Amino acid sequence: MSILEIGLIGLGLAMDAFAVSVCKGLSMKKFDVKKMIIIGLYFGLFQFLMPVIGYFLGNSFEEIVKSVDHWIAFTLLGLIGMSMIKDSFDDEVEKRNDKIDFKTMLFLAIATSIDALAVGITFAFYHVNLLISSSFIGVITFALSSIGVRLGFQFGDKFQNKAELVGGMILILIGFKILLEDLGVISFHLIK
Repeated sequence: MSILEIGLIGLGLAMDAFAVSVCKGLSMKKFDVKKMIIIGLYFGLFQFLMPVIGYFLGNSFEEIVKSVDHWIAFTLLGLIGMSMIKDSFDDEVEKRNDKIDFKTMLFLAIATSIDALAVGITFAFYHVNLLISSSFIGVITFALSSIGVRLGFQFGDKFQNKAELVGGMILILIGFKILLEDLGVISFHLIK
């Protein structure tokens, strides 16, 4: 996988955290930089850790699934992407509060990073540089989550559904690309 592909995956994975961060910003009566950074750190850290965990799970089963790894990557990324797209059309307003206690943030960070676990499994099949890839995803998530808090405070929930829609589409497209490359239909590498 190229750096561009890892970056696009990072953007796609960060959209759930971005959407929740927008909600956190919405619930703030007064903008708080410290809360913004803490929220960004929780989401960024978990988006870093989950691919690492997934990578080691994937390595454990590599011999068993090597012949179908492209189908696994396609399926996992597709399911995650479709779920995000479905959620983007959900009009239900999430429960909003600006609490950033450990329990609240731990739950939100895990919930928004489960899809990164699945991506980590696909990383194992493609032998990507785990430290660089996971760090890149974590940094992207930290930045977008911090921006999400600020945008939520300023502009409300105009961006939440659009972010999930775009993130879902990115993950589905990358899943298709992986499948088509491994089936020999296309050969496309921008940056190695």
